[in-house]
Amino acid sequence: MPGVPDITPAETWEALRRDPDAVLIDVRTDAEWNFVGLPDLAEFQKQAVLIPWQLYPSMQVNGAFAEHLRKAGLGPENKLYFICRSGARSLSAGMAAQAAGFPHAFNVADGFEGPVDAEGHRGTVAGWKATGLPWRQR
Repeated sequence: MPGVPDITPAETWEALRRDPDAVLIDVRTDAEWNFVGLPDLAEFQKQAVLIPWQLYPSMQVNGAFAEHLRKAGLGPENKLYFICRSGARSLSAGMAAQAAGFPHAFNVADGFEGPVDAEGHRGTVAGWKATGLPWRQR
């Protein structure tokens, strides 16, 4: 395995813009999608593919994750950019995707919300939101 490289949110945005076959896979939970928001890729006539890596509320790993990637029409030719809240779950999801035959897996470093700031809030220090990339409430 070559490993799953980290890529910044801005680099991810550019890759999604440049490559029509590049896909953003949001691996957060349905609760996060509903209450925190989603990356907005409408500018490219795309939308993030929503496949949870862990299932809420038990947070057990989604045993059908690779199957869901295939059901979404994704194959080994696609470049897959995995995003979660902070970059940890998405790294695990990218590793699982590579093991399942998806060699072009990338981890969006710092995820959608990034680390907490001095006041304990996310979304202000690093990540998709803090970078100023488009997002929306569901």
